[in-house]
Amino acid sequence: MKKVAVFDIDGTIFRSSLLIEIVEASIDSGIFKPSIRRHYTSHYKNWLDRKDYYGKYIGGVVRAFESNIKGVSHKDIVRIARKIISAKKDRTYQYTRDLVKELQKKNYYLVAISNSPQVLVDDFSKEFGFDKSYGRIYEVDKKGLFTGRTMHEEIISDKAKVLQRVVEKEKLTIKNSVAVGDTEADIPMLKIVSDPICFNPNRALYAVARKNGWKVVVERKDMVYEIK
Repeated sequence: MKKVAVFDIDGTIFRSSLLIEIVEASIDSGIFKPSIRRHYTSHYKNWLDRKDYYGKYIGGVVRAFESNIKGVSHKDIVRIARKIISAKKDRTYQYTRDLVKELQKKNYYLVAISNSPQVLVDDFSKEFGFDKSYGRIYEVDKKGLFTGRTMHEEIISDKAKVLQRVVEKEKLTIKNSVAVGDTEADIPMLKIVSDPICFNPNRALYAVARKNGWKVVVERKDMVYEIK
């Protein structure tokens, strides 16, 4: 049985958020109106000024995307997604990029999980040779337009469930398994595996990592170091 390794993508492998990239690119291309930035501009500024936390910023970006995707052509989003991945696929963290390569050589079954749209997650994951990828799925009607409805939200919102599902479906072993995450949303997933890695964790995840003795790795500028 193959061993499994699970990676969060946004802020863990990719040095940004795939969702942020698709929203900004959709505005630049005229698919979304610039006015949708009202959902997150103030949160973005507060985060830059360290007056508030990143979660509020990304939450605003989610609202901007999900409240404006209805009626948009699936083909247009696919086209933009491919441009984003082609241009920015190398904007990754060295530690997690190298870890992916190392685990591939050891014949791990690699899984990517993200709350960004599936179309982006799939293209990004293919670039790195992941065996399976899970992202947020938005319903498309017979005309090829987004309905605004999110599919299977109860699954993608719980990475532990996703991990258990893929282990069962692909007949993998949890023994010597690896998972990498960066926020408290990854805690249920990290609890399941043999080797949990908290990479550039936020405060909430760091507190749990210290309590449980999980590995904490930080990459800053050209330095990668472990916090004991």
